[in-house]
Amino acid sequence: MTDIGIGIIGTGYMGKLHSVAMQSVASVFDTPLRPVCEMLCATTEAGAAEKARAYGFKRSTADWRMVVDDPAVEAIVIASPQSTHREIALAAIAAGKPVLCEKPMGISVADSQVMTDAAEAAGVVNMVGFNYIRTPATQFARQLILDGVIGDITWFRGEHTEDFYADPNALASWRTRGRANGTLGDLASHMINAAMALAGSINTLCADVGTVQTTRPNADGDQEEVTNDDHAHCLCRFSSGVMGHLYFSRVSTGRKMGYAYEISGSKGAIRFDQEDQNALWLYTMDGPESMRGFRKILTNTEHPDYVNFCLGPGHGTGYQDQLIIEAKDFLTAIHAGRAQWPTFRDGMHVNQVIEAMWASYEQKGWVNVS
Repeated sequence: MTDIGIGIIGTGYMGKLHSVAMQSVASVFDTPLRPVCEMLCATTEAGAAEKARAYGFKRSTADWRMVVDDPAVEAIVIASPQSTHREIALAAIAAGKPVLCEKPMGISVADSQVMTDAAEAAGVVNMVGFNYIRTPATQFARQLILDGVIGDITWFRGEHTEDFYADPNALASWRTRGRANGTLGDLASHMINAAMALAGSINTLCADVGTVQTTRPNADGDQEEVTNDDHAHCLCRFSSGVMGHLYFSRVSTGRKMGYAYEISGSKGAIRFDQEDQNALWLYTMDGPESMRGFRKILTNTEHPDYVNFCLGPGHGTGYQDQLIIEAKDFLTAIHAGRAQWPTFRDGMHVNQVIEAMWASYEQKGWVNVS
């Protein structure tokens, strides 16, 4: 076993989750690389020091460059706002340090392309934090598809729907300002990644984008214009020719974690809903028609990564566990010396789909995903 110094940039919601994951992963998975939480970066020195104490880091700073340049920090986790991802990633890559970057990779395809090219040219281990794809149930769904259990995929439907802005009186914030912070810039990337992981790359699409609440009250009590999207959807064609539909919303009343998909195949079908993340619904065309129907499969020790958390079928894993699995995969990639799926290039492809959706909406028609 070998220690590896970890630096995390960003101490918000995802920064905390990554910190907990790095503190836990070696115990859960007995990884050959054992993370040592060396340095944590926040926006102020006082805030960084407080979070470092709470999250178990040795040192703290308000300057991300100190994290990247510190010789004791051997791998970087970027959990800061997406507008900062490019500069931090390029500095870490130039220093030869592996990078796990939160989604979405950058504020544009151009940012993602520069980050991807730099990482690949330098041969630096790189990975994007699409954590939902790592649930044991969804890993099992990918396995079922690859094993041909449902035959050839004929149709895919995916959504990422939540209702944290369904209330028209919810206050305006950074989330309601600027295209990059809207639903396409926030929620969409997770399900696009899932669609590509389960059904393949997307070639063409036709999208519509909308803002349900065009103004919201701000902290001063004034009405403020919402300058980004509340929801969006698209029809799409995958490279295999399969038809699909994707929908994303932050105003989907009643949905708390609606990361869900349905996949039809020539011999069966799969359904999944993240609100019941420890179950997968499977239909196969076996036996007499009178006995056919979807059956609920509870995740258990026969499914990927489950046994490291629990020995009891149906007891389940949670959201934090997804980040621990992600940390394990990142450490595995570093130990092996090669990039781990989803790589920066995979993250760039997600950004290309999002950019194509905007282009389709503006052009009012079908577009190619470049």
